[in-house]
Amino acid sequence: MAKIELKQPIVDEIAATVKDAATVVIVKYSGITVAQDTQLRKQLREAGVTYKVYKNTLMTRAFKGTAFEGLTDSLVGTNAIATSKDDATAPARILKKFSKDCPAIELKAGVVEGVLYDANGMAEIANIPSRDELISKFLGSIQSPITNLARVLNQIAEKGGPDACEPAPKTEEASAEEPAVEVAEAPAAE
Repeated sequence: MAKIELKQPIVDEIAATVKDAATVVIVKYSGITVAQDTQLRKQLREAGVTYKVYKNTLMTRAFKGTAFEGLTDSLVGTNAIATSKDDATAPARILKKFSKDCPAIELKAGVVEGVLYDANGMAEIANIPSRDELISKFLGSIQSPITNLARVLNQIAEKGGPDACEPAPKTEEASAEEPAVEVAEAPAAE
């Protein structure tokens, strides 16, 4: 069996991993300890991110002809890829946070929803909160005015007592100004 035939299943695995991915990030990991690597993999796995180490030549073959072909320029040295299908910012966010304690981890480049970013661009992507955080902030901003209105209405009701929310009684002047409305009865059908 030729070497190419042995490596083709790995290339196919990489291609399948990145095919439906919202984000693919190239990570330099040289100098990381086994304990740090285990901790990083655990954090990424909990967020639904796939993190694997492949040979650069195999990644280059898998990326050829795809939206991730621009990443091949970053495949120099020891690299791993982190991919996510659901949360587009999760790989960059987790890797950047982890790199604060472990400077051996370095974001090199990435493709987020079809757009190629360099290391600086990926650092900016890492600052974007997760989808769940954004939704909760949005819902909080929508709920805030409603809560404030309810609080104000409650304070008005407490200040004026129980009569504060009841409509004012009609006076004789107001009823004199209003025209009398007569309701005509319909004739009974025979």
